[in-house]
Amino acid sequence: MKTEEIRKEVRRGYAAIARGEQESCCGPKTSCGCNTAVSAEAIGKRLGYDERDMKAVPEGANLGLGCGNPIAMAGLKKGETVVDLGSGAGFDCFIAAKAVGPEGRIIGVDMTPEMIEKARANAEKGKYRNVEFRLGEIENLPVADNSADVIISNCVINLVPDKARAFHEAFRILKPGGRLMVSDIVLLKALPTAIQKSVAAYIGCLSGASLKDAYLKEIRAAGFQHVEVLDETSFPFELMANDPTARAAVTRLKLSRAALKDVAASILSVKVAAHKP
Repeated sequence: MKTEEIRKEVRRGYAAIARGEQESCCGPKTSCGCNTAVSAEAIGKRLGYDERDMKAVPEGANLGLGCGNPIAMAGLKKGETVVDLGSGAGFDCFIAAKAVGPEGRIIGVDMTPEMIEKARANAEKGKYRNVEFRLGEIENLPVADNSADVIISNCVINLVPDKARAFHEAFRILKPGGRLMVSDIVLLKALPTAIQKSVAAYIGCLSGASLKDAYLKEIRAAGFQHVEVLDETSFPFELMANDPTARAAVTRLKLSRAALKDVAASILSVKVAAHKP
């Protein structure tokens, strides 16, 4: 798939999610929004979000799309500036806003206009004065050099065609001593060629994922130090069987149950921390 085709299809898929027309999923351990019987709040609990924090954010901010809780490990401090790569409807941004306090600042970046519109409406509804949302691509962040204390991202970089550039951009906007905290999907082995070429699988966070070692290598190549996998979790087969985008891809690709199970065994959800020297 060409880069622009990928961006177009991912943008289209997540626009549908913002409008409530489609669900997608990237997550570990849980139904991760893939089963319509599982609420976004239940997903958040399983990913480690505090129930009080979830209740405090505007209704509709939590779409149940993440694969972890990057804020829990980011150690946010009062007054810090935080940038969320792929901010969606603003869920992580609103929780981070509480952690940094009114003297801090949160910038959410997303390439889908419908998500930005939804996030801005949520910010207005919740009266968040220290949160803003900017339309832009992660490979070309609309953020100044050396301006962020912390970068967070939740199951989004796997969707980015040029991950090396994305990590270089993250390095550029961080202040010296700044930290990167990412929850994402990576691979233990290469996926079957048919899945790698599937747009539906890309939107479902599968075919866009990198091999784990390559993913970590890209972070180091961007200049980050102390790159560490804090946690990793296998991707359960049941999750793929329930996810609408994964299920659609499998239907079109005519994968057997055994083949699907083998694919699931290749996928990990990881939490990665790194620092800019």
